[in-house]
Amino acid sequence: MAVISNGWLAAAADKAATIPCFRAPIANDQSRMTNHDQEEHPMSRTAISTDQAPAAIGTYSQAIRVGNTVYLSGQIPLVPGKSELVGSDIRAQITQVFENLKAVAAAAGGSLNDVAKLNVFLTDLTHFPLVNEIMAGYFGQPYPARAAIGVAALPRGAAVEMDAIMVIGG
Repeated sequence: MAVISNGWLAAAADKAATIPCFRAPIANDQSRMTNHDQEEHPMSRTAISTDQAPAAIGTYSQAIRVGNTVYLSGQIPLVPGKSELVGSDIRAQITQVFENLKAVAAAAGGSLNDVAKLNVFLTDLTHFPLVNEIMAGYFGQPYPARAAIGVAALPRGAAVEMDAIMVIGG
């Protein structure tokens, strides 16, 4: 592939197509973003908060809404209002995480059925079948896209954490 001026890539000689190439902006480079672009595509962020889920334990929000997309921060199995784990039983921990996500989703005006992407972090991937079993009680079809990631440790000694991306209202 060869680069042609103005950021376009030319396909190999045996192909007659050109493909646009994304160029990440360089610091202080406003050539790709004009005032017109900023007026048409404002990035208004709204923090979502509820006392029905554990308060943030750091410098983050429980969720952020941008347009009709809501980014739900990672939830661990903390009991709302107590800042302590629900216990060491993995079934109870997974259930509490889904309850916490459900509360934040509701505070944002949606439900778990609006979740488009779910990330599940487990300190022991042998618990994944249990996640599937419990998840079936919280989500309807079509199920969200999902990733399961094995991790060495989670905050407060939790065995599970989940975050999500939700699309609501259209």
